[in-house]
Amino acid sequence: MTGRTSTWRPDRPVDILRTLTPLHRGAGDPTFRIDPAGALWRTTTTPHGPATVRLSRSGGDVVASSWGAGAECALAGVPEALGARDDWTGLRPPPGRFTDTWRRNPGLRIPRTGRVWDVLLAAILEQRVTGKEARRSWRELAAVAGTAAPGPAPAGMRVVPTPSELRRLPDWTWHRCGVDGARRRALLAAAAVADRMEEAVDLPREAALARLRVIPGVGEWTAAEVAQRAFGDGDTLSVGDYHLAAFVGWALVGHPLDDTGMLDVLAPYRPHRYRLVRLLEVSGFAKPRFGPRMSVLDYRKL
Repeated sequence: MTGRTSTWRPDRPVDILRTLTPLHRGAGDPTFRIDPAGALWRTTTTPHGPATVRLSRSGGDVVASSWGAGAECALAGVPEALGARDDWTGLRPPPGRFTDTWRRNPGLRIPRTGRVWDVLLAAILEQRVTGKEARRSWRELAAVAGTAAPGPAPAGMRVVPTPSELRRLPDWTWHRCGVDGARRRALLAAAAVADRMEEAVDLPREAALARLRVIPGVGEWTAAEVAQRAFGDGDTLSVGDYHLAAFVGWALVGHPLDDTGMLDVLAPYRPHRYRLVRLLEVSGFAKPRFGPRMSVLDYRKL
């Protein structure tokens, strides 16, 4: 299969891997790989069909190659996916860990994939379950309902199922993939209006978030997870996250916070609150652990 190639020279440093890490769903993610040469491969759906993209550096340039029916569309989206529209102007991070991390990672950006479906599918799978369970369902849905990655992609790479493919899945497939009834209903509701959700990319932020939350089963947390990745939203926080408020609290004030407390301490940093979270995530900081972790519930055994 013949691919397409383009070259983009960013006007500021770009760290390809750190910028796109929020799209990575665990070590076995079939949509995201790093090859032995250090190039990053990822797959995506597009309005024209599936695509595989390979990203590498050549001096100051980003070299992007793509294959599949959606290759041209995927290539056109590379600059924004690598943060071309991301603006950190005016950010004054707290001294210490945040400032040091910012200085050490000048190429960190917030990605804007411009594709709602792929990140919405992943976010719904992550609702109210452990990360391990969500990643397993992501892998298995891609394996049984998705398609092989176009082009010379690393072995085992897949494209996640499209909305129409997802709507055709029989009951036994959902059970095999460990997706419970609530998440299944939310995914099917999202698939039914997927085209309308893609339009949210070009809406003002609040209108875009409101459109996502129209879907039954999509609340504030899920909408924020989509906005951060598909819209390149550097401010919206994942309120309701199982770990985030305590994580931010320990880093900023030395003790855990609830969502209200997190919003209060991050309020002075608008419109960069999510950018601060990304700085914290790449800093290597880990909050203290007390008590048991959230238990893994395998819905395939129920």
